[in-house]
Amino acid sequence: MITQERYKLPIEAMYNTSQIPTDFHSHLEYEIYYFHSGKCKLLIGDSIYELAPGNLILMNGMTLHYPSIDDRFEYCRTVVHFDPAFAAGLFQPPFVVPLLQPFERQTNRLFSLSTEEQAKIEPLLERLCSLKLNEDPLSHDRLIVCFQELLLLIYEFASKPSHGNGQASPPRSIKHQNVQKLISYMEEHYREDLQLGDVADYMHLNKHYLVKIFKETTGITLFHYLYQRRINQAKMLFTMNPERSITETAYEVGFKYISHFSQTFKKFTGQSPDDYRRGIARSYQDTDLL
Repeated sequence: MITQERYKLPIEAMYNTSQIPTDFHSHLEYEIYYFHSGKCKLLIGDSIYELAPGNLILMNGMTLHYPSIDDRFEYCRTVVHFDPAFAAGLFQPPFVVPLLQPFERQTNRLFSLSTEEQAKIEPLLERLCSLKLNEDPLSHDRLIVCFQELLLLIYEFASKPSHGNGQASPPRSIKHQNVQKLISYMEEHYREDLQLGDVADYMHLNKHYLVKIFKETTGITLFHYLYQRRINQAKMLFTMNPERSITETAYEVGFKYISHFSQTFKKFTGQSPDDYRRGIARSYQDTDLL
């Protein structure tokens, strides 16, 4: 008997406002993010992208990212997550184009698609999301073909000189420039014993104003971001080596006390550090059995 498990693929495709993360997050998969409409600032690592309809973003999912959405406007986007190893396996010879190159060449890339390019990619994204809802053999194979077409089209977009290097334009307001500078500083120093006064001195800004503009721009507090960044780094370290010491990892990512690290880790992941490591180890064992 054929089970539905056979038709599950390491590809996720989601449209509109369903399953929108409400916090900074990361994942092992590559991500394709297409912005349809609304008003949104997408924070990726230490960059702030002010989005416009037709923006296409390619990212390494392990980079901490978060959509700061203005809920006065209808927010519509399509997100596709996929396992890069699985995708690479779909493009063996006689395929000759390095389809994952646009994702690997730079950590994150943003493209402002023309009206013609939007008309090409939007039906593909819609079809991918629709096929993902089905669990039958034909939908399984059509999903793979649609996904291949999508990556081919993205490679075509990325190869056009008109798209340049795909970098986001600088934030327009002074406030957003200050927040981006602040995030860059946090990215460089998050492992250190950061104090609000020290950060304010570096920025040459009043600390109360600093806290205010960060929350207005990102939707979360400055130290919420700091702890999320530390926990994200810990997750990456455990993913690379599930045997890593919890104590060593806690100190390496900036925590003074193991108990604080464990509490914060569980707050952001829903798991203790030890349970998270065990889950990673089990996933490696399952992969070895395939």
